[in-house]
Amino acid sequence: MKESLFKIYDEMGISRTLADRADEVLDALKDRFAVIDETAEYNQLKVLKAMQEARVSEGCLHGTTGYGYNDAGRDTLEEVYAGVFHTEDALVRPQITCGTHALALALMSNLRPGDELLCPAGKPYDTLDEVIGIRPSAGSLAEYGITYRQVDLKPDGSFDLEGISSAINERTKMVEIQRSRGYATRPTLSVERIGELISFIKGIRSDIICMVDNCYGEFVQTVEPSDVGADMTVGSLIKNPGGGLSPIGGYIVGTRKCIENASYRLTSPGLGKEVGASLHVLPNMYQGLFLAPTVTASALKTAIFASYMLESLGVEVSPAASETRYDIIQEAIMRDPAKLIAFCKGIQAAAPVDSYVTPEPWDMPGYDDQVIMAAGAFVSGSSIELSADGPLRDPYSVYFQGGITWPHGKFGILRACQELLKV
Repeated sequence: MKESLFKIYDEMGISRTLADRADEVLDALKDRFAVIDETAEYNQLKVLKAMQEARVSEGCLHGTTGYGYNDAGRDTLEEVYAGVFHTEDALVRPQITCGTHALALALMSNLRPGDELLCPAGKPYDTLDEVIGIRPSAGSLAEYGITYRQVDLKPDGSFDLEGISSAINERTKMVEIQRSRGYATRPTLSVERIGELISFIKGIRSDIICMVDNCYGEFVQTVEPSDVGADMTVGSLIKNPGGGLSPIGGYIVGTRKCIENASYRLTSPGLGKEVGASLHVLPNMYQGLFLAPTVTASALKTAIFASYMLESLGVEVSPAASETRYDIIQEAIMRDPAKLIAFCKGIQAAAPVDSYVTPEPWDMPGYDDQVIMAAGAFVSGSSIELSADGPLRDPYSVYFQGGITWPHGKFGILRACQELLKV
């Protein structure tokens, strides 16, 4: 069997030397992979329990059109999400187009003119710059008189508690905590650290809304930010919780008041959650959530395997290979645009869709720098499927994530490493 595997690797462009190195890495990862499998098992049962308690039925898989009144499948799915995340309510809709939209919706629906937004873990992901108004844009929070303040992490990655305390004032209405790193070389936040930060902030002012950008972090641990005090937890269904099946959508889970506000902003005041047809996506949303714990486990294994392989090739990675993971993203600091591009070309060449396409840097909406993206996915832009991207700016880091099956994730990383060896 092993020789057959080496043979097909060779046919698909992977050298025997690189395949042998992969075997050595995997021998060292058995214990870590076993822990990931245990977490996946716990989360699988958590999702199953929520589905059973919500009495999901075959009828829930049927969609609606038009206004979507009395959409039992949609309403039950939101009950399931509230059960999984242990919150009062949830908004889970195909009308939420992406993670940025979900975050913007949570912000714009719960902030009012004169309020201030605080980011206590540094600047958020690039696509929120125009939402907030860091870069001027029509319809930004800044245009509505909502101000913004941020406190950067300390050089060692810890929270600047003194700075956060000083930044909170009578106008501070909400804090936005980004769990993952985005396009920044900083540590991903564990749920435990997020809980400590929320507790600190609530100790200063209990009425401040604490919102967590949970993108790329769902099901990596057995607890979520909503379990440690977050008023809102927000994410995308074409990332972890969609399990590679959901074709669109986003979620917001949290307090009943926050979700009510978000629903009024998504649809209309007076309508809220009552409208919004689910069309024909409910089976994929339900099954995607059901598969999400094991799919996330595959993506996490892929990230850890990649970090060990890249370190063996002399590439600096963050988190380091030996570090504990709190999301599925792996950063590789290439320090050379040619290496960044080569890695992305390798990921694209390993894709099941559009493997023959060559990715190139381009001016992508929502970003200040040219960005190269590799994602030959069944769902366009789905970053739970194996993908890689990075801005063309120093230190030319590539950020990659996903892998809905571990065998494909492994092959994709080997293909990208093979391309790197050519540079």
